Amino acid sequence: MAEARAEPVRRLPRAQRREQILAAATTAFARNGFAATGLDDIAAEAGITRVILYRHFDSKTDLYQAVLDRFCAVMSDLVAEPVGGFTDASIDGLLKAAIAEPDGFRLLFVHAAREPEFKALADRFHAQVTEIAHTQISQVVTDPAWARWAAQLAPTVAVEAIIAWRDAGQPDPDLAADRIRHVITGVITAAAADGLGHLPPTA
Repeated sequence: MAEARAEPVRRLPRAQRREQILAAATTAFARNGFAATGLDDIAAEAGITRVILYRHFDSKTDLYQAVLDRFCAVMSDLVAEPVGGFTDASIDGLLKAAIAEPDGFRLLFVHAAREPEFKALADRFHAQVTEIAHTQISQVVTDPAWARWAAQLAPTVAVEAIIAWRDAGQPDPDLAADRIRHVITGVITAAAADGLGHLPPTA
């Protein structure tokens, strides 16, 4: 009986092939993490051979970094450069990024911080977002220590709220951003309360 011949891999333009590999790698890494995902797994996800994969990326680390860079580019397109702090538009942009690239969102905000080779990158990103949040929150929360607490917590709460919303099946998408903003408002309100739990007077 004649042995079945493998289907030839269709030749794609280099940029299109690279995008195909990055999309497949994003899915594979988000599913099993960096350490548990091999290049063979990514090649299979992309429907290509390992030889073709190596024509585009030198190593798994190189590929993982490219996946993170790809999602950061998506983020920069969707999340407006904040003026004066962590704004309503920031939440809208984060939500759009999570909808457009759910695996990339989870990789950057969840998995990368757990990978020793990429923890420094994730920590730098978190520090930048914290400083952006602090710019705005410190105008509302007068106690410097509690302002810093809220600035550390608010971006993390926003990300976790978006991931939880995705995992819950994306209920009421038109209301999602407002509900996430309510959660963040709760953090800021808690930080602004006085020692007896009373809120500062409003104008």
